[in-house]
Amino acid sequence: MMSMASLRIWSISVTLISILSTHLPLSTSIGVNYGRNADNLPSPQDVVGLYKKCGIQLLRLFDPSPDVLEALRGSNLQVSLGVRNEDVQIIASSPESASQWVNTNVAPYKGDVNFQWITLGNEIIPGDKATYVTQAMQNIHNAINSIGLTDTKVTTSFYLAGLASSYPPSAGTFISDIEGVMRNVANFLVQTGAPLMVNLYPYFAYASEPEHVSFKYATFNATDPVIDGELKYYSLFDAMADSVYAALEKIDARNVSLIIGETGWPTAGNEPYSSKENALTYNSALLSHLESGKGTPRRPNQAMDAFIFAMFNEDQKQVGVEQNWGIFYPNMTSVYSLFNC
Repeated sequence: MMSMASLRIWSISVTLISILSTHLPLSTSIGVNYGRNADNLPSPQDVVGLYKKCGIQLLRLFDPSPDVLEALRGSNLQVSLGVRNEDVQIIASSPESASQWVNTNVAPYKGDVNFQWITLGNEIIPGDKATYVTQAMQNIHNAINSIGLTDTKVTTSFYLAGLASSYPPSAGTFISDIEGVMRNVANFLVQTGAPLMVNLYPYFAYASEPEHVSFKYATFNATDPVIDGELKYYSLFDAMADSVYAALEKIDARNVSLIIGETGWPTAGNEPYSSKENALTYNSALLSHLESGKGTPRRPNQAMDAFIFAMFNEDQKQVGVEQNWGIFYPNMTSVYSLFNC
């Protein structure tokens, strides 16, 4: 039986642990999207080497590529492997289709590639294939569990066109067309402990309405906050994230966390809004914000992993802004110096 002194020490220790676990942020990992819509990119082996040289921890692939997956063997990079939007319906149609996809694209590499997430589609919600997402996630989840990948999380990709309202952030609400879909998705994510992948782009809001969205607010540098009840917002990024959190709360999914699947800033194609200087300002502030672990006003001290878009400029995309999101040129020199490499 504990003495009173021992009981008191134990009680204090439990209280301290509780306080620390509540208020200390978990570590955040930073990644970059490895887009490949170009005809002049370096070899996958060189790309993986560049990720490691630059200390980039996470790599997101939008679809399976045997060459890239081979290059990732032994790298220990944390990988988000995407399922193409056009494959989601067939994967939802049967467990056998999901097993075939996993046996082709995951199983051959499972001992050597660090699969952290399998992501069903990109910006697939909202969209005409959204109704297939939950069943597809369930089928993939069962398939990867069957080959022993019980720690790999299965998620999907949402973007802000799926919100009926996002201002102020507390008004965040899913559009009626996808509310049922998002309830099903959220239930799956809660049951499996997976985050919802969300694409957030303050750049587009700023570039489309610079008279209403200040550059400082779009780049984490506002001095006059946007007030939402008791919460204060100094960055549009946080406001966007919290509008999704608010929408999740309205469907009783408060426990779903977010991972940022895409965010970034273009360096050319829509001057003066796109520039190397603006891209460096945004992405540097993004890294500082995420690495601080302070979370968002609605989710303070909740760490959030994120992928910056994108690793390279991609010359086979639409001419203009779409070709100019890269942190690096295809020759692997920096477009601007974001990482120390």
